[in-house]
Amino acid sequence: MQKIIHRENDRGHVDFGWLKSAHSFSFGQYFDPEKVNFGALRVLNDDQVEGGQGFGRHSHDNMEIVSIPLEGVLSHQDSMGNVRNIETGDVQIMSAGKGVKHSEFNGDQKELVKFLQIWIIPHEMNLTPGYDQKSYLHLDRHNKFVTIVSPNVSDSDAVHIHQDAYFNIVDLDEGNTIPYTVHSERNGIYLFVLEGKVQVADEILSRRDAIGIYESDKIEIKAEYNAKLLLIEVPMF
Repeated sequence: MQKIIHRENDRGHVDFGWLKSAHSFSFGQYFDPEKVNFGALRVLNDDQVEGGQGFGRHSHDNMEIVSIPLEGVLSHQDSMGNVRNIETGDVQIMSAGKGVKHSEFNGDQKELVKFLQIWIIPHEMNLTPGYDQKSYLHLDRHNKFVTIVSPNVSDSDAVHIHQDAYFNIVDLDEGNTIPYTVHSERNGIYLFVLEGKVQVADEILSRRDAIGIYESDKIEIKAEYNAKLLLIEVPMF
C-alpha cells in the first residue's frame, strides 16, 4: 500500500471576495509540484461563491467536470443548450470533450453556494461534449457507499463519466467501519472527508483532510465521529 496525505490547511487557499476556494491540487494561481494530480484526478476545488456572483462564460475541453453542491443552488448554462439549476443533493457532470463553453453562478442573490468542482482526465480525447445531472437524495447512504458517478451506463442512479472512475458517498456513524474494494488493480482511491473524523490506513483524518491510497485492492474506514465522506476511485496510469 502506498499513501499520500493532504491536510486541510495544506491546500491552496484563495480569496477574491466574491469567491473563496481551497485547491487540493494545483489550479490557477496555486501551484505545488507535489500536488498536480492523483492519477486521473486532476482538480478538486472546494468553492464558496457569494450571492448573485459566479463564473462568466468560459471554455473547457478534454476534461470530465463534476460539480457537487454542498449548500445552496448553482445555476449552469452551456453551449450545448443546457440551462439548469444544480441543488444540494444533486451531482452534475459536463463532459467537455472537443470543446464546450459554460457559465456557473450562484442561483441565489443572498445566500452562499458551496460546492465541489472536480476534474477527471478522460480515457479518450476529443469526445463529443455531453451533460448529465441527477439527484442522489433518494438513495440510502447511511453506513453504506452509494455510487453517484460511474463509467457503467447500467448504474442508473449515477451520472456517466468517460473514464474508469467512480465517485461514492457515505454518511458513516461514529464507531462504524466500512470496507471499500477497488474495481481494478490499476486504480487508486482518494478519500475526502466532508465532515467528521475517520481512521483509515493508520491515519486519522478530520474535516476536509484527504488521503490517496494506491497499490492496495481494499481499505477499511472507521468513523471516529459521525462522518460524511466522498471517495473517488480513479486509474493511476
